[in-house]
Order: sequence, then structure tokens, then C-alpha cells
Amino acid sequence: MLDKRSVFLVGPMGSGKTAVGRQLARSLGLPFYDSDAEIERRTGVDIPFIFEKEGEAGFRQREREALDALTQLERIVLATGGGAVLLPENRRHLAERGCVVYLKTSVSQQADRVRHGKQRPLLHAADIPGRLGELMDVRSPLYGEIADVVVSTDGQRVRAVAEQVLRRLAALRGA
Repeated sequence: MLDKRSVFLVGPMGSGKTAVGRQLARSLGLPFYDSDAEIERRTGVDIPFIFEKEGEAGFRQREREALDALTQLERIVLATGGGAVLLPENRRHLAERGCVVYLKTSVSQQADRVRHGKQRPLLHAADIPGRLGELMDVRSPLYGEIADVVVSTDGQRVRAVAEQVLRRLAALRGA
């Protein structure tokens, strides 16, 4: 992981950040954190409630605070929310404080993975694939901008993705 001690997973909702992050943490013997879970722990309410009461801007402020604190921890694996890269400050913290892994997935794979989820405030739309495509158009360049490693998760199991990430991280260390 070069000189970077933590691993930060970025990517769209449904890319597998939390599941892959847990597997990576086990493999690396590091603690696992999820930024959305940390926001819920700090506030005592779920993400949809925050969106309902404070809007996306209120949630992004809470996300910024949580990411600032989490990225300062050493030797962790962190799964971020899909929109964590929207704020330049978040991108800077992620890029400077750890090794950023972009879990890339197609919109069709995302739609299959998130269609039953009720905890996704940005997906309250009739055309879920269309909405996912809109989000991807904005966010994909931002994920790529800070990524040290890019791994596709389409059609892959969690363990296979985690193993691929570990191989790519090891290759970075050797570089």
C-alpha cells in the first residue's frame, strides 16, 4: 500500500464496499469502519431520517465530519458512502490519508443489487437505473481521480473481489 496504512473503499452504491471492506479487514487483520454506520452511530438515527430532516446538504456535512475523523485513524479499512467523493475536502482527505480503492460496477449491476433496499434516499425515483446513471455520470470521474486501485465488481463474489484488491495492493507495495 505504498506508505499509506489504511484502505479506503469508494464507489457507487451497490458496488460492494461494505461487504468487500469487511472481508479485506479480516484478511489484513485491521478494524473495519463504514462511514454511513458511523454517521448513524453518532446521530442515533438512520440515514433516511437525516435526509428527511436535514436534506442532502445536512447529510453531506455530517458525512464530511465523519470522514475527517475516520480517515485520521491509522491502519483501518473504511467503506465510504457513494457520494463521499462529492466534496473536494473529502477527496483530499481520502487521497492523502490512505490507499483509495475504487470498486467499479455497471449501472445494471447496481440496479440489480439495490432494487430491494429501502435505505437509499437518493433512489426514491420511478426510474432507478436512470437515476443510478445520473449519479454515476457525476461521481465516476471523482472516484477515478483519487483511486490508487480500480477493481470491477460486476459478476464477482465478495471474496474474489477482496482477493483481487489484496493482489493489487501488494503490487503497489512492490512498485
